[in-house]
Amino acid sequence: MTGHVRPIADGTLYPAIKRLERAGLLARELRPGALAAPRHMLSLTQAGRRELLRRLGEPDEQFVTDENRWFTVLAFLRHLGDPARQAAVLRRRLDFLTQPASFFWDGDRPLRAADFDDPFRRGLFTIATATSRTEIRWLRETLGLLDEEYGSAR
Repeated sequence: MTGHVRPIADGTLYPAIKRLERAGLLARELRPGALAAPRHMLSLTQAGRRELLRRLGEPDEQFVTDENRWFTVLAFLRHLGDPARQAAVLRRRLDFLTQPASFFWDGDRPLRAADFDDPFRRGLFTIATATSRTEIRWLRETLGLLDEEYGSAR
């Protein structure tokens, strides 16, 4: 699941877990290990679940515009449960992706892949464009499904 998301180092993960526990968002339960030391099982508290749902339904701008953070939202968006709220989050991403943008500019003119003699920059553009087009297509298809589901739930 985290193939597209940056790996998290233990030095970052464990302090974050402790902060979430202190905030009352996570609960830790010690369970016996099968062959080794006891295992710590983490679960969201009611307050933790509310906070997760709030963050999923109203993600900060960085979680919509940064690809790695977006994939994290996407991995858990099913937990939001409400098709209308899920669609609102997907629409924010679609709006971001469909704004005119380019990595490189020549004055006021955005450059395209064909504008580069450098095959590596051309590759960067080609891959980024294909990825964006694929995601936009998926977003539109999924929004159609969610809109159907939301429309039938009204």
